Amino acid sequence: MKRRHFFGTAISAAALGLAGFRPQRAEAAFEITRTDAEWRAMLNSLEYDVMRKEGTERAFTSPLDKNYAPGTYLCRGCDLPLYSSKTKFDSGTGWPSFYAALPGAVGTREDRKLFMVRTECHCSRCGSHLGHIFDDGPKPTGKRHCINGVSLVFQPA
Repeated sequence: MKRRHFFGTAISAAALGLAGFRPQRAEAAFEITRTDAEWRAMLNSLEYDVMRKEGTERAFTSPLDKNYAPGTYLCRGCDLPLYSSKTKFDSGTGWPSFYAALPGAVGTREDRKLFMVRTECHCSRCGSHLGHIFDDGPKPTGKRHCINGVSLVFQPA
């Protein structure tokens, strides 16, 4: 009986560990693709970690968090326009936040990395990780796109 309990626990632990694992998305699924070496050459280490390895920048470190000038936020990886300053708001979280993306600019998928289900968002053209989308944003969408500032480039109007 003890041996069964041990193996049952081991199998459960392995299954939980695999629940957070998911293979990297296929680069061929995006219009713009680059080799790992090309991404590393064009991004600094933090940008690479966030955009290609789905890391997260520290809260309150991005100068874009408090930027409310009129303009457009572009993907650092491919310059695709992602967000309008018209949808930006102060969420108090320390990351640039928007209640909506520009049409067709952002893709999503389920993220189970932290033993919870979140909605990961990425650039629809190059696949660069942007952040996560939560259901605690303002009207009219009720969504909060919590975005890593290092994934963005601001283009003033």
